[in-house]
Amino acid sequence: MADTSDTRTPAQIEADIKRRREVLAETLDEIGVRVHPKTIVGDAKAKVVANVDHTVGRAYVEVNRVVSEVRAQFVDEEGAPRLERLVPVALVVVGVVGLLALGTRRRKG
Repeated sequence: MADTSDTRTPAQIEADIKRRREVLAETLDEIGVRVHPKTIVGDAKAKVVANVDHTVGRAYVEVNRVVSEVRAQFVDEEGAPRLERLVPVALVVVGVVGLLALGTRRRKG
């Protein structure tokens, strides 16, 4: 059978009770802060901002990769333009712009 006698003095018991009350009060205060609506909203906002930052970062990396791949199609390793690829693209762009200008001019007239 276990010994259940308490050898503490009344002053020690009171001090222990006081310490436990303080710890309990701190715990309750912490719980109150955690479940407060402002805290919940703040935590939710922080999560959204973190997710947006992460998504924007991934998008930036992906766009940078695509731009590098496209650039590699029109510029060689030394940085010189690849005219055999640039000239046809430039002609297509000029043609599309010309067609758009003609279409706009016809609608006004």
